[in-house]
Amino acid sequence: MELEIRTIGDPVLQEKCREVDQLDSEVSNLIDDMIETLGSVPGRAGLAASQVGVLKSLFVYDIGYGPRCLVNPELIETDIEIICEEGCLSIPGVSVSLPRFERVKVRCQTPSGHNIVLESRGFTAQVIQHECDHLEGVMIIDRCDSEEKKRALEEYQELVTKSAKATA
Repeated sequence: MELEIRTIGDPVLQEKCREVDQLDSEVSNLIDDMIETLGSVPGRAGLAASQVGVLKSLFVYDIGYGPRCLVNPELIETDIEIICEEGCLSIPGVSVSLPRFERVKVRCQTPSGHNIVLESRGFTAQVIQHECDHLEGVMIIDRCDSEEKKRALEEYQELVTKSAKATA
């Protein structure tokens, strides 16, 4: 079932997610629904549970090799900060420049309960950091400088206003 993606201003996006302590059918169904929801939005790479209003520490992502899910992810190692251009399903139509690490190592569980350590570089590392931020209640505008944040919020408000006028 496709889920509603929460957008900026929704307080759930500022909350820290809680650890998943049991990988049961409820979590499995959530993961399936999140994968379906992510697949319905062309060009997007990841979706955190908080973005669909569920405060569980998990996210799904698909960078072209099929959907994956990380449960209770924890960044344990990072390397070389770079500036990236990034968008977000919760701030649709807006992108910002922000710092990200070129390489990350994350400790997590798979949906089947296996404990793994995953090392990623480049775009995959960027996606993992983005989604881990969501699980901490951090959005992309919280990572960029004040001028970039102001510009992004103004741009988003213009898009919302245009959309409202178009549907009126």
